[in-house]
Amino acid sequence: MNKVAAEIIAGIIPHKMTRNKWRGILRYGLWKAIKLKFRMRHDQTVPLYYLAVCAIAKDEGPYFQEWIEWHRKQGVEKFYIYDNESTDNTKEVLLPYIRSGIVEYCYWPGERQQLAVYDDCFDKHRTEARWIAVIDLDEFIVPIKDHTIPEFLHRMEQYSSVEINWLVYGSGGAKKREPGGVMERFRYHSLPEHKVNTHVKSIVDPKRVCTMTGCHEAARISGLSADSHGNPLKKGFRDRIPQQDVIRINHYAVKSYEEFLEKQLRGRASGTQKTVKPEYFTQYDLNDIEDA
Repeated sequence: MNKVAAEIIAGIIPHKMTRNKWRGILRYGLWKAIKLKFRMRHDQTVPLYYLAVCAIAKDEGPYFQEWIEWHRKQGVEKFYIYDNESTDNTKEVLLPYIRSGIVEYCYWPGERQQLAVYDDCFDKHRTEARWIAVIDLDEFIVPIKDHTIPEFLHRMEQYSSVEINWLVYGSGGAKKREPGGVMERFRYHSLPEHKVNTHVKSIVDPKRVCTMTGCHEAARISGLSADSHGNPLKKGFRDRIPQQDVIRINHYAVKSYEEFLEKQLRGRASGTQKTVKPEYFTQYDLNDIEDA
């Protein structure tokens, strides 16, 4: 079923979370989802990896090494990287990781390909990874109460997906790109309860999720979703109080103003137009609290 029809049919469902779930299932295809649910119920494949990451990126070469090395230290074993027509040194930076088997690289051209990439990743790797985190290159998963992300996920085994809140980091007043990693350079973040931090990213069980409804939430074919405290979700993420005390996602939405302009002008893998939106920088340049 195409996206327009899925939106129309799902739009008549009054409950927001149910509506989002069915929006994703209908876009994926109802009959296809039913067959997938039946097949996964009887699948006994032992995953090769406990935790993998799926990401689509465009011209993010300078940021890949820090992002991969951070998440490897946090327990990620495999990275499924979709290259959306990069013209920088992305492939060169990734090559050692590709050769070692840490990264599976796929060149994926076209506009507005984010959801198509997630579909492809889940369909190819459903039985290969126990969990797949769906994040971007400006997002770093940070466990707070656990030593690693898998340690956190071991408590979430009953759920089909876990939604983790953002903590948005601002530019710290930086105008130009400076040497050093992102996490080292940008140490000022928003107030934890700020409305932008209601946004989440999901870590999903690909056997119980057919697709993503967008870049934030998963469309489940069975089971429930949970927040980072391990509570079953009853409200959409915009209607919940952000949680960052157990695990969070550091979201470096703007970086320096120079880097913000570069990202705006090259466009995004999600299909964002190549135009500079100063209001976006203002909205996400939040520097209320300095990291210890």
